[in-house]
Amino acid sequence: MAAYQNGGAEVSTGEPVTDPPRVAWRKHMRVRVLDAAHDLTCDAGWDQVSLSAVAARADVSRPSVYKEFGSRAGLGRALVIRETQQFLGGVADTLYPGLPDTRDCLEAAIRHVLTEADKQPLIRAVIAAARKGSDSLLPYLTARADPIFDAGQALLRDWLSKRYPAQDSESIEVAADITVRMTISHLILPTKPPHHTASRLATAVLTLLESP
Repeated sequence: MAAYQNGGAEVSTGEPVTDPPRVAWRKHMRVRVLDAAHDLTCDAGWDQVSLSAVAARADVSRPSVYKEFGSRAGLGRALVIRETQQFLGGVADTLYPGLPDTRDCLEAAIRHVLTEADKQPLIRAVIAAARKGSDSLLPYLTARADPIFDAGQALLRDWLSKRYPAQDSESIEVAADITVRMTISHLILPTKPPHHTASRLATAVLTLLESP
């Protein structure tokens, strides 16, 4: 909504606010570059993606890509953040409002991660490469200091806090940490079918959380 000042008060005109041309171009360019990086990664794997190739695919200059993302690592980080934020939206939908039984609800969320990740082209490409011992995008999914890990942990921590309001924050933190780490571990190196892994992990985490 557009607004103007009237006697010191902000008054809405009811018209949508449009970005200045430069800002609009930058947003559009960013989407094009991330889309190009996504497609190239799915086609050949991140190890084979260069900033020059991404710039050519997006039809923008290489300096523009550098200016927006800082480096190839910055582009990779932004790409994984965009994809996993969308993915975490599905996890949040599973947790909230979620099944009444806490164990069943947590199991459903873990199962969602283990099954739906295979349907996301970029995440599937990263995981497939990781299973072969390659792909430098993997750290963005697994590193403790990475915002993707932190976002998943924060989501689960908030949910557990609502399900266990009397539990201390440290125990909630540990439970969320273990769940995220173990889910990612099983996602990369599966040992059992998703439903089996989700059931075992949910039971183990909540047993630890509920123990005296």
